Amino acid sequence: MATIGMKELARELKLSTATVSKALRDSYDISEETKQRVLKLAREWNYIPNAHASSLRGKKSKTIAVVIPEVADSYFAQAINGVETVAQKEGFHVLVYLTHEQVEKENLILKELLNGRVDGILISVTSQSQDVTAVNKLKQAGIPVVFFDRVLEGVGDGQIITNDFEASYKLTAHLIEQDCKNIAFLLFSESLNISTQRMNGYKSALHQYALSLQDKNLLICTNQDEENRKAIHQLLQAESRPDAIIASVEKLILPTYLACAERNLVIPNDIKVAAFSNLMHASILNPAITTITQPAFEMGKVAAELLLKALKGKPIDQDESKIVLPSILEIRTSSKLFL
Repeated sequence: MATIGMKELARELKLSTATVSKALRDSYDISEETKQRVLKLAREWNYIPNAHASSLRGKKSKTIAVVIPEVADSYFAQAINGVETVAQKEGFHVLVYLTHEQVEKENLILKELLNGRVDGILISVTSQSQDVTAVNKLKQAGIPVVFFDRVLEGVGDGQIITNDFEASYKLTAHLIEQDCKNIAFLLFSESLNISTQRMNGYKSALHQYALSLQDKNLLICTNQDEENRKAIHQLLQAESRPDAIIASVEKLILPTYLACAERNLVIPNDIKVAAFSNLMHASILNPAITTITQPAFEMGKVAAELLLKALKGKPIDQDESKIVLPSILEIRTSSKLFL
């Protein structure tokens, strides 16, 4: 049989090529009955869409961008897998852009994406991002933007987040219930929404359990592991050193473990440690670390689904503009009262 195109399908089904095209793209304004008729014949005739021609006709790249700070973090690696699962099913390619926590690089990437190379953007912003100008320009150009994990409020087409305040409260309460009374909190950014939510959950738990907040126990860290190790080491040298540490991001786990080892502090006997982390090997660290684990794969999947909905021109409901997926507290050896 000669190569089957959309025109041949349309002629056989007595439909317009536009209707066939929309049916194949699962457009919401085509009835389910018509979609099934088109898909059935397409399967029978082994119809293979010409992605390049389709892209040229619709001026669409069939590509989405994922802009993230790094891939070394287990959360982002899992989130990308979630994005890929949805994108591939819908015939989209995924381009990953790394900002390396540099807001200037993030702005440059978003500026370059205005050229139409991608149809839509998923983004988790840098630790210093506050300006919404670049996102607004993308919106003006008709390029939808969906945030996940790290968000900017009031812009974009939607955001997929987790319950950071509640999770941090639960983690802090767990440490207090393990008889910890002097808990340090390692903060990665003073401007990120997730950092604020996690810090506020920590503060709320201290207040609820009638423990005073000590400024020295709020340590603002950087993107440099060695600087963080030194800062944590110094914190542990204090006369009234912490009896527990919460690392608010995964990359602060290693500097914390190293600093404790340098101070000859045995975890969890001398000091308890817990973290926000999706580290797949958390259970085989020595000792295994207690974590708040985010639903990273699901967050990437839901973010991609929301972006593709926007690309199809479907309205995003109010309850979809901010989707909150719960994280899980996984208690391991690093925070237990007794070995």
